Amino acid sequence: MIKTDANARRMREANNAFKSVSNVKPMTDYAKAEKSIQDNRERLKAERLAREADAKESSE
Repeated sequence: MIKTDANARRMREANNAFKSVSNVKPMTDYAKAEKSIQDNRERLKAERLAREADAKESSE
């Protein structure tokens, strides 16, 4: 029974990994720009938080 469950789980994972991407709509220029802005904002936030953490550690 356990072997069957493991095989079923592996089959689901494989099916999800190899799903057809034909249903995905191409990104519009607007969506690309928005994604780029969001990615940049997240990167800058991560850098700022790292700098603040370093400054806090060096002051202690």
